[in-house]
Amino acid sequence: MDYFLQQFINGLTLGAVYGLIAIGYTMVYGIIGMINFAHGEIYMIGAFVTVISFVVVGLAGVGGGAIALMIVLIASISITSLYGWTVERVAYRPLRRAPRLAPLISAIGMSVLLQNYVQLLQGARVKTMQPILQGGFELSHRADGFVVSISYLQIMIIGITTALMIGVSLVINSTPLGRAQRACQQDRTMAALVGINVDRTISTTFVIGAALAAIAGFMVTLYYGVVDFFMGFLAGMKAFTAAVLGGIGSLPGAMLGGVLIGLVESFWAGYVNAQYKDVAVFGILMLVLMVRPNGLFGRPEIEKV
Repeated sequence: MDYFLQQFINGLTLGAVYGLIAIGYTMVYGIIGMINFAHGEIYMIGAFVTVISFVVVGLAGVGGGAIALMIVLIASISITSLYGWTVERVAYRPLRRAPRLAPLISAIGMSVLLQNYVQLLQGARVKTMQPILQGGFELSHRADGFVVSISYLQIMIIGITTALMIGVSLVINSTPLGRAQRACQQDRTMAALVGINVDRTISTTFVIGAALAAIAGFMVTLYYGVVDFFMGFLAGMKAFTAAVLGGIGSLPGAMLGGVLIGLVESFWAGYVNAQYKDVAVFGILMLVLMVRPNGLFGRPEIEKV
């Protein structure tokens, strides 16, 4: 039971990160009906900006306290959001009225471009970082020496992700921006006719998704202390899987899908075989979609004519 509890805590932490990235996927799909396959690379850039910012902050003598963490987080969100805005302007806006296959190919091309861009800029070797936030709570201690614990960093990741999930939901449901986003989701032409700036609304959605990916990259960098130029591909695919599993277009579904994938990955690695945890994740996705093709919270699209 102690081992189960520890794996549950680890899976919940990992799932919170996947869910945070998945929210960006589902927001973009909800407003333009397309998948931003470069979103995983945006998350990767957020992780690299975090490492670089910690180096700059350390050289500036700020130290490793709460002030340094806030400076690094703000820098990561700001720079990564700029990349998200650029992806929308370059890869999506010129192709908004093109056949649906064109922006899909453009997004995949942007994903490869960003991977190679970071590889050329930062090198192919992994970048490591010393632990910043240490310590935690000991939940139980068995006689054989096994300790069940939850670290301060895990609590921070779960807490920040929950707060952001609630915050984004409030923005979508209760603010003028959220109403504009929902209007663009239903009919961009009619939204423009009633005075909504469609281009600005879509760009803002990309920026919000990139900011969430930057926060995920920041937290993963603190948690694992290792980044590389290819980390965004697999994390992005799992986050996309989480969005599909929960029901693409549903914010609660994206978060639930991320948590489920994190738990499956953690328990499979702990009880079965760590080498096949990715196979288990995508296999379970296939089984779920056979029963519920629209995901757990998804609804079938009804086209009115």
